[in-house]
Amino acid sequence: MEDIKKRALEAHYRWRGKIGTEAIARATTPEELAVAYTPGVAEPCLAIKDDPSLSFELTRRWNTVAVITDGTAILGLGDIGGVAGMPVMEGKCLLFKEFAGIDAIPLCVGTKDVDGFVETVANIADSFGGINLEDIAAPRCFEIEKKLKERCSVPVFHDDQHGTAIIVGAAVINAFRLTGRTLKDAKIVINGAGSAGCAIGRHLLSLGAKNVIFVDRTGAIARGGEFLNAEHEALSLISNPNAERGTLSDVTKGADAVIGVSRPGLFTAEMIRSMAKDPVVFALANPTPEIMPDEAKAAGAAVVGTGRSDFPNQINNVLAFPGIFRGALDAGATDINEQMKRAATDALVSLIGEDELSPGYIIPSPFDKRVVKAVAEAVAAAAKESGAVRK
Repeated sequence: MEDIKKRALEAHYRWRGKIGTEAIARATTPEELAVAYTPGVAEPCLAIKDDPSLSFELTRRWNTVAVITDGTAILGLGDIGGVAGMPVMEGKCLLFKEFAGIDAIPLCVGTKDVDGFVETVANIADSFGGINLEDIAAPRCFEIEKKLKERCSVPVFHDDQHGTAIIVGAAVINAFRLTGRTLKDAKIVINGAGSAGCAIGRHLLSLGAKNVIFVDRTGAIARGGEFLNAEHEALSLISNPNAERGTLSDVTKGADAVIGVSRPGLFTAEMIRSMAKDPVVFALANPTPEIMPDEAKAAGAAVVGTGRSDFPNQINNVLAFPGIFRGALDAGATDINEQMKRAATDALVSLIGEDELSPGYIIPSPFDKRVVKAVAEAVAAAAKESGAVRK
């Protein structure tokens, strides 16, 4: 790890940025200049004036996404500010290009005020085909996304929430296929009710789960309890049907799966031994998971997943967001809705056949060339079927 850190810093000094601008048009002769710029450029301007939707045909907007942060929750580093988070935003843009051929532009907004952030993004949204919100702390991220989805005519997607949820959903379904469970009959505990945890639970419920229990630092979220924020109160109305209360170790008893999006060391061997037979354990805290895979397996876990690349079953957002935006852009989507998210999960599930499924292989590799195409096609089809496309 120390070697990677050193090499990364040296590489960033060398690169001085991970993305750049490539000219598609030419301006090497007077005629080329006249066509690409003045006077010829007036014609596409007038065409767009008469029909703004032509901006997707006549400019790079059709294939461009903004990757936007306020710097309050940068990649496990916390609130380090937008400028300090720029290397992460550039990295995300690199992944958009490498995996899906999408041009992405990193933007850091220098305010922690929800309405100020929303106003800034809404005012520039027409420059892009989609908005990828990144590394924004909860609970502000929920309000920001909601307000932007109401104001923007292009898809707005908070990847830390929904990208993670889509991949975890696929991993859970395949782990349950392997261990003989179904979503509707399983008890699933989610430890960590921040942006990722809340979205994971909501997505599992959308996929058909009936008994999802969220746990925050005060314990299990249940109807009638005391809540840290409005999102947790809303979750209490759709989850924990048996109104279980208590600590993490209390509610994991008899659980079929436990998903951690929290902090290192919070899952114990004793806790896993108290779960149902052949439990599923996703310890997704990075870089140190809630429990190390070998310890979880020794305690009886049948399937273990982490966020790390050096263990099997890596839950990595690059499995989702490139294909999701590729499909949304190709379909001319105006939103990324629940039907599109479910379609993305189903696409990931389908890539692993019954003969391939194993405790160490429940989710495709981020470098599996089939992933982006399968997710993009499924998302584009769902966008059209659900009517979430430009008319």
